[in-house]
Amino acid sequence: MTIKEFLLRLKLERGIGYQKSLAILTKLTSLSAVNLADLETLPEQIKELAIKAYSNPKHPHTIDLLTKQCKIISFFDKEYPDKLRQIYRPPLLLFAKGDISLLKKPITTIVGARQAGSYTQQALDGQDYVIASGLAKGADRFAHETALKYHGKTIAVVGNGLNHFYPKENQLLQLEIIKHGLLISEYLPDTPPRPFRFPERNRILAGLSDNVIVTEAKSESGSLITANYALYENRNIFALPGSVFSPLSQGPNELIKAGACPLLNLETFYDNIH
Repeated sequence: MTIKEFLLRLKLERGIGYQKSLAILTKLTSLSAVNLADLETLPEQIKELAIKAYSNPKHPHTIDLLTKQCKIISFFDKEYPDKLRQIYRPPLLLFAKGDISLLKKPITTIVGARQAGSYTQQALDGQDYVIASGLAKGADRFAHETALKYHGKTIAVVGNGLNHFYPKENQLLQLEIIKHGLLISEYLPDTPPRPFRFPERNRILAGLSDNVIVTEAKSESGSLITANYALYENRNIFALPGSVFSPLSQGPNELIKAGACPLLNLETFYDNIH
């Protein structure tokens, strides 16, 4: 059995989460293929789970359906982005629709508040590199739309399965991204959106990127979670400075105070990434 199929079986098996999957993988002697004899040598606390996943007769049909719905990239595939391999808790599987070659290009992640407005739109106009964001309302939507407007490429990393549209009003945008960019998730395609999945998604946004730009965000914003992940992974952090009287500028201003590069104009950005 290929390692990708085994990873999918672990993903589908109830009672096996990320930590147990990782524990099983680290005990295998080969990461090119898996057989039952390999699993018999595992420690008792994970052996039964691994054998159950390997032998479950329901999984082949489900895996066949999955491969017809989307592209599946395992941690061990050449298509898997190198930068993402380096992060804490890298996803073992990515589910994708669209152009997976974008994962190998230099990527700038743009994040900001769902309440972001024209200030964010103006700041993003004219960006022409591969843009990644989270397909949420506000800044994320502006980032994807700007990339498409200028015939650039964009990657949406979502906190749910690819078969869901969240938020609903971004359905047409999501379809456009699949057509002209890339939609990815670490979750099985039918996984519904849940609040805890969005902070988990943020580590992927940070991990994929060479640069992270925070536009408008409150001081307790989830966008700062992405920035903190990016800082930990030694990515370039840029922040859009704003009025001290605007709640949506508190987050970026705090990042600048902590050492992020202020995004004063596009020349500032290009001067700091080349």
